[in-house]
Amino acid sequence: MKKIVLCAVLATAAITPLSANAAGEQTFCTGGAAGSSTVTATASTSDFVKVAFTPKCSANVDLVGNDRRTTLYTVGASSRKGKSRFGGSTAGGSVAGSPCAAATCSAGDTDAKAASDAAPQS
Repeated sequence: MKKIVLCAVLATAAITPLSANAAGEQTFCTGGAAGSSTVTATASTSDFVKVAFTPKCSANVDLVGNDRRTTLYTVGASSRKGKSRFGGSTAGGSVAGSPCAAATCSAGDTDAKAASDAAPQS
C-alpha cells in the first residue's frame, strides 16, 4: 500500500506548476512486473509537466497520470492485489483513497476517474 502511495507522490513531485496546454491522460504502469515504465511522461514548455520523467512501479500496480489543465496534474494508482485505489493531485498535493469496485482492484479502477477523484473540479 505504501508503494502505491509513494509512486503517486513521486509522480506528482516530478512536475512543476507552470503550463499553458494540457497533454491528457497517460497510462504508465499496467499491473506487470516491478520496474521502470515503458511510457515517459509527456513534457513541453506549454504543458503542466516541464521535465519528462519515467515512473517506476511495484509489481501488480496500475498507474495513470493526467495533465488535465495548465494548473492541474492528477495521478491514480491501484494494486491488483489490493482493495483500494488512490488518487492525488497538485491541487494541494493531497492523496485520497477509495475502495475498488470488486474484492481486488483491476486496471479499470485506475482510469481517469481514479486520477480525478482527488482533484477539485473547478
